[in-house]
Amino acid sequence: MNILITGAKGQVGSELVVEALKRGHKVHGFGSKALDISNTEQVNNTVKQIQPDVIINSAAYTAVDKAETEPAIAYAVNSQGSENLAKVCKQYEIPLLHISTDYVYDGEKQSAYTEVDTPVPTGVYGASKLEGDQKIAQIWHKHIILRVSWVFGQYGNNFVKTMLRLAEQRDELSIVNDQFGAPTSAKAISNRLLDIIDAEQFNQPSCPWGTYNLQSDPGVTWYDFAREIFTQAQQLEIINKKMKLNPIPSSQFPTPVKRPVNSKLDGQKLQQYFGQLPVDWKKDLSLMLNTIKQPTI
Repeated sequence: MNILITGAKGQVGSELVVEALKRGHKVHGFGSKALDISNTEQVNNTVKQIQPDVIINSAAYTAVDKAETEPAIAYAVNSQGSENLAKVCKQYEIPLLHISTDYVYDGEKQSAYTEVDTPVPTGVYGASKLEGDQKIAQIWHKHIILRVSWVFGQYGNNFVKTMLRLAEQRDELSIVNDQFGAPTSAKAISNRLLDIIDAEQFNQPSCPWGTYNLQSDPGVTWYDFAREIFTQAQQLEIINKKMKLNPIPSSQFPTPVKRPVNSKLDGQKLQQYFGQLPVDWKKDLSLMLNTIKQPTI
């Protein structure tokens, strides 16, 4: 299949390119410098030239706090960019797969979020992503919107890499312990999207288009996540010391944007329509750390 991937230099986009090539797909990956999805002319010309069978949009403005002072840029990429892709996909009848986020929810729900829960974003990032989701859904019915949470992986910047970097500088860290969610690896997200493309019903009259949550298990706090990172890193001898971790409330680690107290996503719909079970982030963390320990040359 001929696949166009936007945001191909980011965490998920980089994995998408690698995994799609492994599966034998023809891949056209564009980073934000090569393809600015907020630029309508660039998007139209690129799609017209490549004529892909499917587009996967992993491009996004993801600086949660910075978005509060750069709302125009966040909306340009996350909202206008999504609209541009939806319109060109409709014009050429190309299925569009799009990555969304748990930040469209306010995090006040006690149980895991389902696709029928009303999104209530609390900041510019979440609001701009939600507007992009809504525009896609309004413009072009052949779409799969996949909402994910707490992304980590070997590419780009993320919580795992931050923890390992801080371990080189300190022996003790204070980690928030009252925000609950589930880490999700970029590799798992990529493979789930490609599994959808490879599914027998994809782009058939029976294809169940729409919005889906990607469930990752088990649910944890950031403190629990950090503890698992250091446990595995020690076992693999990536770090050679025992880190002291102190659980703290969010009030002791203020941020410009309030983080969702609960980011857990329910993936029953994805299992029902595409047979995809929840991902195991601990196994994916192990894969990532082993890759860091033994980088390819």
